[in-house]
Amino acid sequence: MLGNIKFIGELGKLNLIHESILHKCIKTLLDKKKRVQLKDMGEDLECLCQIMRTVGPKLDHEKARSLMDQYFGRMQSLTTNKELPARIRFLLQNTVELRANKWAPRKAQVDSGPKTINQVRQDAVKDLGVFIPQQSDGMRNEFFMENSYLPTRIKFDRETLGGLADMFGQMPGSGIGTGPGVIQDHYSPTMGRHRANPHYNGHVANSNGAHQPQFEAAGKQFIKPNQGQNSPVFSHKQNHSVQMQSKDMAPRFSKKGKVNSDEISLRPAQSFILSKKQVPKLQPQMTLFPPSAQGQTPQLGLKINPPPIQEKPAKSSKKAPPTKEELQKMTDTMIADYLNNKNIEEAVNAVREMRAPKHFISEMLNKMVVFSLDRSDEDKELTSNLIHTLSTDGLVNGENLMQAFLSVLDLCPKIEEEVPLAKSYLAQFAARAIIAELISIADLAHHLENGAHFPLFLLCLQQMVKLKDRDWLTDLFQQSKVNMQKMLPEIDQNKDRMLEILEDKGLSFLFPLMKLEKELLKQIKVDPSPQSIYKWIKDNISPKLHTDKGFVNILVTSFLQYIAYEINPDDDEEQLASPSKEQLDEEKQLMLSFKPVMQKFLHDHIDLQVGALYALQVHCNGKAFPKGMLLRYFVNLYDMEIIEEEAFLSWKEDVTQEYPGKGKALFQVNQWLTWLETAEEEESDGEDY
Repeated sequence: MLGNIKFIGELGKLNLIHESILHKCIKTLLDKKKRVQLKDMGEDLECLCQIMRTVGPKLDHEKARSLMDQYFGRMQSLTTNKELPARIRFLLQNTVELRANKWAPRKAQVDSGPKTINQVRQDAVKDLGVFIPQQSDGMRNEFFMENSYLPTRIKFDRETLGGLADMFGQMPGSGIGTGPGVIQDHYSPTMGRHRANPHYNGHVANSNGAHQPQFEAAGKQFIKPNQGQNSPVFSHKQNHSVQMQSKDMAPRFSKKGKVNSDEISLRPAQSFILSKKQVPKLQPQMTLFPPSAQGQTPQLGLKINPPPIQEKPAKSSKKAPPTKEELQKMTDTMIADYLNNKNIEEAVNAVREMRAPKHFISEMLNKMVVFSLDRSDEDKELTSNLIHTLSTDGLVNGENLMQAFLSVLDLCPKIEEEVPLAKSYLAQFAARAIIAELISIADLAHHLENGAHFPLFLLCLQQMVKLKDRDWLTDLFQQSKVNMQKMLPEIDQNKDRMLEILEDKGLSFLFPLMKLEKELLKQIKVDPSPQSIYKWIKDNISPKLHTDKGFVNILVTSFLQYIAYEINPDDDEEQLASPSKEQLDEEKQLMLSFKPVMQKFLHDHIDLQVGALYALQVHCNGKAFPKGMLLRYFVNLYDMEIIEEEAFLSWKEDVTQEYPGKGKALFQVNQWLTWLETAEEEESDGEDY
């Protein structure tokens, strides 16, 4: 989950995910979950910190400042909540402090960047706890040779130092580097082939001709080697240096005057350490010539092996991809030429030749839409046709268009200053894209929930009615399963207000059942005769809805509400609990009067009859299931042959949470349903006999 959140944040940094989606992710992670204790929200809060560190600086701009303040206010309060683990609280505190510091990380987290080899060596020595003075080579020799505590502090062996000895210039007793003028020891990687030679068991021969190692066990002191001029290695180097300067050694490695033992450094020579400005083309490699078979004294010399010259590969003839600025200019030129000459093939070819990367496609569509907003309706239609053609040719897709559309909406307040009807024009583009099946109405609705950019969604529906017709839009809208109440501002999210807004926009035809629910009960109170009711339904409700469960639910509910109003106008609870005989008779007569209308719509439709029983269940649940009411209605509906036995038994076996009160309803009528089931079995047995 943490990796997914970081991935989402990186996509947001590249503008591949819209900011509204990032805000939704943050809200989801920050919200308190139902039935989840705060101490168990550690994973969500850790992911919240991750997405804030990744994309927080991008989201923290002027428009979203209020939202970010709310997020961080909530995070600040959580930092002091002891229910959370300490690690999560400190993560939250670090994230809050990061924003307070203008998203600049603390210095400890800042990468110091590349270092010179000299700086790397110094850092390595500090990590090992050794301080090496930098005044002179002689002083360094004195330090390493005379300080007896050094071997006890650091165990210099090959296993401890490993690759550090090769990389950083080898430490005393474990190698002394590889630069010119530096003595190699038996641990040096360049001396591996000489370890078998007895001359190289130690670093330097003493004056008596005996070879002695530079240091022994870790607990012993360093033995200072003879630094006189009698050492054969030093003497040979002193005599041979002049010859090497003139023949093999580059001038920059030569030393003036005679070489003595004090000038030999335990670290690479200064000429070997490159400064930032020095970039030598050839670096001499130091190798020690092995002694000959005749027992000659080892010679220390320089062998120059220039590295092979690597020729730069020939530059590819492939043309570099265009820059973002070039793509923007090409887009402006393409759309302007297209709207002037109206040649769609040239425009498509121009887009294809742009070779635009995928992340630029949305911006290209954005510029095309914005460019045509203040132009004629013909140009807007031409732009829509071009986008459709680009989609057909596979150059753009619906996701690109949706991102472009949302980015234009973000700019809408500024655009409306110059183009007051910008939202209406954008609604035209969205309507044409939906008709062309580039995007779906459900996808558009998802990004405009809770009244975002209201009334853009309703304007889009109006444009689709103009471009197509009501029946086409009604079918499309019903298939989309869009919740229209969520498309309104939160203050208007109720049925009555929604119906008012839809009637004002000429879109109430999308919800004919809402109009039926509001008007049918009024019509029944005006004229309860079945002929009048049926005529009104036929005139106002489309025949397609006559077999809709919602229609049957409203029809039966309206009849039940009217009957309850007639026998108990004051809604007296005592009368509901124990109605008089006269009230029971009136209830039965009213039900009988509505029988023709109900039979007209319910006959031979078992599923609709089950829907009618659920409407009765909800009606009784609203009145807290008065004793005997549901059973009376079940018996009357059965005796009047409005509801068939199969529908009753299907209702009993059906399991759904859509309608409240099923458990209490079954408790009241279970015995009667058992009788009905038994009677039906006996009747079928009699017919078989």
